[in-house]
Amino acid sequence: MPDRETLRHHAGLVDRMAGKLGVDLQESAIAGHISVDQITDAVLRCTDCPNPGHCQSFLNQPVLATQTPEYCRNQDLLSKLIP
Repeated sequence: MPDRETLRHHAGLVDRMAGKLGVDLQESAIAGHISVDQITDAVLRCTDCPNPGHCQSFLNQPVLATQTPEYCRNQDLLSKLIP
């Protein structure tokens, strides 16, 4: 199990990746499009990512994206939430 700091870091990456796609995870959960358990699973999948540095660079770009990077372990989940 990843430590608390790792979980926080990757929770931030998941949230930022969703935002980069125009998705508000909190609103999606309230609307019933995603469960809290699915968000938790997404964070855990993210902790297994071999490219968190590249992901960080991708997220630092100032424009919205239409899809996640190909290597994103949450690509399928997040693509279903894109408005």
